[in-house]
Amino acid sequence: MNYKELLIELIQHLDAYESKQSCGHSISLDDFTGYLNALGGDGLAPMRRIEGDREHDSLKEKRTAPNNISILLVLMYRYVRIYIKKALKDSPIQTADEFSFLITLMTYESMTKTELITNQVMEKTSGTEIIKRLLKQELISEFADPDDRRSVRVAITDKGRGVLAATIPGMDAVAKIVIGNLSEPEIRTLYYLLKELDFYHNDIFQKKRGRSIEELSAE
Repeated sequence: MNYKELLIELIQHLDAYESKQSCGHSISLDDFTGYLNALGGDGLAPMRRIEGDREHDSLKEKRTAPNNISILLVLMYRYVRIYIKKALKDSPIQTADEFSFLITLMTYESMTKTELITNQVMEKTSGTEIIKRLLKQELISEFADPDDRRSVRVAITDKGRGVLAATIPGMDAVAKIVIGNLSEPEIRTLYYLLKELDFYHNDIFQKKRGRSIEELSAE
């Protein structure tokens, strides 16, 4: 469908919507949008095609909005990592995870290793390896927790602050690239939706991560 055909179809829907309204009833964009959404169909624009031409009935049934959203979030994650790798190419900080660990430590006087890893929504093994790399680069320091001998605290060093400051312009550029061609209202909407999802999933990570995928999906 080209732009002219789309415009003609939109005008036809507008005429049909207007004919359903009571005399003197005002028409709003929100109401018209609701009318369009209620017309039927899945209401979804097709995704960029990433599958092949072979059709399979079991896969056709899985082309739902939730499944497509999961795929798109994974793809966005990969795009962002590519951009961040470019932004950090000349920095001692080599990964998005290292950057996020340092950014977090900039806002705390110190944290236990467990607190930092949990804050970053990571498994202990992966988080520990990142901390080791940052210690080796002398971007953070570690010391015994004065209140708990079983814990070790970490803090960003002056070197870490300097290195981090040097990466900020590049990471700002990444943020600008990531939002792409979205309008300001679309950016606000996306931010709101992602924020809501983060609250939901962080609660699972903090309190229910030991549950199976079947248990989580049944809730």
